[in-house]
Amino acid sequence: MLMDKNTLQKYDVPGPRYTSYPTAPQWSGDVNADIYALALKAFGRNDKSLSLYIHIPFCEQLCYFCACNKVIRAKDQKVGDEFLNHLFKEIDVVAGHINNRKLIRQLHWGGGTPTYLSEAQIERLFSKIQSVFDIDLKEEIAIEIDPRTVTEEKLRTLRRLGFNRISMGVQDFDDKVQDDINRIQPYDQVAQVHQWCRDLKFESVNYDLIYGLPYQTMDTFKKTVDLVIGLRPDRIALYSFAYVPWLSKPQNKFNLDAIAVHDEKLDIFIQSRENLLAHGYQAIAMDHFALNTDAMAKAFNEGTLYRNFMGYTLRPADEFIGLGPSAIGFLEKTYVQNIKILPEYYEAITQGRLPVERGKQLSQDDQVRQWVINSLMCQFQVDKQLFFDTFGYEFEDYFLNEDKHVHDCIEDGLITENQQCIQVTDLGKIFIRNVCMGFDYYLKAKNGHQRFSRTV
Repeated sequence: MLMDKNTLQKYDVPGPRYTSYPTAPQWSGDVNADIYALALKAFGRNDKSLSLYIHIPFCEQLCYFCACNKVIRAKDQKVGDEFLNHLFKEIDVVAGHINNRKLIRQLHWGGGTPTYLSEAQIERLFSKIQSVFDIDLKEEIAIEIDPRTVTEEKLRTLRRLGFNRISMGVQDFDDKVQDDINRIQPYDQVAQVHQWCRDLKFESVNYDLIYGLPYQTMDTFKKTVDLVIGLRPDRIALYSFAYVPWLSKPQNKFNLDAIAVHDEKLDIFIQSRENLLAHGYQAIAMDHFALNTDAMAKAFNEGTLYRNFMGYTLRPADEFIGLGPSAIGFLEKTYVQNIKILPEYYEAITQGRLPVERGKQLSQDDQVRQWVINSLMCQFQVDKQLFFDTFGYEFEDYFLNEDKHVHDCIEDGLITENQQCIQVTDLGKIFIRNVCMGFDYYLKAKNGHQRFSRTV
């Protein structure tokens, strides 16, 4: 993989992560509760299956790097009970509009920290979901946990209920980095939780790592990656630190001189990537690595990998519904996001309303570009014949205005092209966000209010 600093400087620009297309800045309040209700009713009249996401917003402690939607609360049974009372009402309203007992083929609890809930509360929530939907326990039933607070008994409860995939945030094992990001999480603690998960025979144990955090160096992060490889998780998400202080005020605490940028940050990623590949992990799309036995590796190799706001995921279901504050769904070609602020979410639920804040109904052009961007992000290629079979257009004719972008990417060594397909190179995989940006209609429209993290 050859790369000079001019290439790096050219492509190290702010850009979307493409967990959706159109991206969230293009969503608006035009998609409201009434439109969502119609989408739910249409879903209820067909035989499509469901992927269900539950957002549980609570964390016991603030991590300064995190830009997720979360609410910091000391451990309190009453907080969890109040949340579940409102969430159950949302479930009832959504299920009432669907009016059909749907099959869940993928279930994911995220946050926040879902294991903020007690064992009894976890059981109550799982039972509530089962009361209105059918859960296929042979498919992926996943939950995010915090190794600092989860207990063996709680993991035992999750496994008994049917959860089969565990995802935990590790980020970095270096003491100085942990202290600066306010997430003290020693290696021994993670290793213990990992062993509990193996003893309980969870099918997949996944780690999140972040490169580009304050005080990381190539040497210190290599030690973290070496320790992770020694534990042998099934799947590793190696995320670039998204420095977005306009969205996450705690990030203003960081010493900017301590944050690796540009070629230094990219060197950390490339070293980590090579280390993982040398120890039996397969590179899965942009920033994920998996053992060949993991379901995500199989999905990537079979061309069935999917990308949504959770990152890369399997897509065993037809439609996607999100429940809880800030949760996002994609249903009947419409993105829908719930109200983010917890008291406002509670107020909407109390009034018996679907707690919708914004969304986006996809035009035909949106669907075409979404397909191309997903193909690039998930398969590192665009099959032109499949594009024609899907939409009835010749690729070159539809994307005539993107011809210069395609040729620039070819000249810079990011992609190759022939009559059959566009193929992303190893270098292009590093800059895949930039490749996708050239097919983004809304970026080309130059909406100046958009702000994104940098692509490197």
